[in-house]
Amino acid sequence: MKKLMKYGLTLLSLFVLTVLLMNGSMQSSSIAQDQGNRRVVPVSDAEVKLSYAPVVREAAPAVVNIYTKRVVRTRTSPFLDDPFFSRFFGGGSTPRERVERSLGSGVIVRADGVIVTNYHVIEGADEITVALNDRREFEADVILMDESTDLAVLQIEPTGAPLSILEFAANEDVEVGDLVLAIGNPFGVGQSVSSGIVSALARTHVGDDDYQFFIQTDAAVNPGNSGGALVGIDGKLVGINTSIYSRSGGSNGIGFAIPVRMVDFVLNAALNDGKIVRPWFGATGQAVSSEIAESLGFDRPGGVLVDNVFPDSPAERGGLEPGDVILTIDGEEIFDTQGLRYFIGLGKIGGDMVLGIRDGNGLREITIELETAPEIPPRDITILEGDHIFENMEVANLSPAFSEELGISMFENGVIILDIDRSSPVRRLNVLRPGDIFETIDDQDIETVDDLEDILDDVGSDVSFAVRRSGRLIECIARGRGSYSCR
Repeated sequence: MKKLMKYGLTLLSLFVLTVLLMNGSMQSSSIAQDQGNRRVVPVSDAEVKLSYAPVVREAAPAVVNIYTKRVVRTRTSPFLDDPFFSRFFGGGSTPRERVERSLGSGVIVRADGVIVTNYHVIEGADEITVALNDRREFEADVILMDESTDLAVLQIEPTGAPLSILEFAANEDVEVGDLVLAIGNPFGVGQSVSSGIVSALARTHVGDDDYQFFIQTDAAVNPGNSGGALVGIDGKLVGINTSIYSRSGGSNGIGFAIPVRMVDFVLNAALNDGKIVRPWFGATGQAVSSEIAESLGFDRPGGVLVDNVFPDSPAERGGLEPGDVILTIDGEEIFDTQGLRYFIGLGKIGGDMVLGIRDGNGLREITIELETAPEIPPRDITILEGDHIFENMEVANLSPAFSEELGISMFENGVIILDIDRSSPVRRLNVLRPGDIFETIDDQDIETVDDLEDILDDVGSDVSFAVRRSGRLIECIARGRGSYSCR
């Protein structure tokens, strides 16, 4: 009996072991299949203990340190520029020079020495030195600088060993929760690596850049990391580190990186014709807030409510109207005007974009054919001449193209003041500013620079004028060259 029981227990043990092995095999097969399809949580101690060292070993040589030098000339006295002081007490002394140095990081993206960094890292630099991971140093030339995206493209002429480069990750491969590494030169201590995750995507309203659509990460990003690489665990470039959110100047676990999609756009422009030409949309709007969503009958906020469409613009020709709500661009959700500007800015001149729209009749799609902003009328930058108070003032015609360059609304039109020379009589009145737009002179409408010059040929010593400033109309009367009154 005892032998029979022992035999039965042995059979039972073998059966249980077989089931466990089969189950383990099925789980392993399932996990392997799952890993092939999507990211999974580690399932063993061995996976948890995996090191980032192989990724760093491949990526770090493509991240460089950037050192800049700028010579700043200063005068010893503020009176040296004053004509009266210079005439009676002498002037023209040699200004003092001091050298300002700054540091940052960059990423090698082409084997022939093309490097991407931040605009603010090299802004105003007289000399740019690139130090590689292996301590080789090269002088760098600027191919392109784009303040609106805070990106710049440099070129070095490498000698010696071949350069390492970083490949770009696909934009759609970046997800919240992905592990990332920030590689750069924080505080100038030398190349360093920090780890974290992608905390958020599509962050807007972060800085002063025109095209804000940042990746947020909690990987430590400090001063000096700017222009460095945000790298995924596959060793590919996810973004270019650009800024931090901090009250102390150190990392608080909130860093921002420019997505590779925008980096690639700027890089292609630099390598093709060396300048960025962005498509013109021709419409403005505002983000759909909770209050606006409720008034429109939406179940949640989101999208951009169109409030103005420029005549004969791509937006108008595509069928966009005031009151429409833009929900998507080429399938990408739009939550605010920064997101709208970002995706429009990535478009290709001559190409199409499909907008998902919601209007009073429901959902629909429209196709926008992208083109450059028109410069009609031509800007005609002119320094005014003649015996009048506006002498030596620089003015120009506004157009959608020029307005975009100046960072003002495309719907502004007329003649804008670009500069008021120190010798201009109107400067002494201290009433006009660069950026003011002429409305009238002596009650005559001003539409172009030619109109302005024709009218100024006949003005007397007393002259009335009106300008627009930030949406406000300022009306003045100048009596001679010494007094004025405005309202």
